[in-house]
Amino acid sequence: MHAVTDTDRSADWRGFGIFFFWGLVYVAARILLELPTLGWWPRFLIALAPTPVFAWVLWNIATGVATMDELQRRIQLEALAFAFPMTLLLVMTLGLLEIAVGLNPNDWSYRHIWPMLFILYFAGLVRAKRRYE
Repeated sequence: MHAVTDTDRSADWRGFGIFFFWGLVYVAARILLELPTLGWWPRFLIALAPTPVFAWVLWNIATGVATMDELQRRIQLEALAFAFPMTLLLVMTLGLLEIAVGLNPNDWSYRHIWPMLFILYFAGLVRAKRRYE
């Protein structure tokens, strides 16, 4: 079993803070994009604002995984190995349902289904942690 150190906890909170910051930028962009008075360029820039912040999140995740021990890396790999095919299953099923029954884009657009990817990853993470810890 892996002993959790104070360094591990501070890295977890730093990672959470970066992820939380991205969430705030994303929510702010969503709110601002609802304003009807914005021109094309401001809307374009606002839509792209969360992208570099999320790239920063991904960089921090990648460097964090690089510092993990073998067990923690294996847990992360299994979480992703679960989440990726489940995501494909979700997207494939929704695509076919859209053809079959015409899903309402106000309920099933990309902006509605991408949060499910996080849910699938965390489900895979819980599954892998139960197996190894």
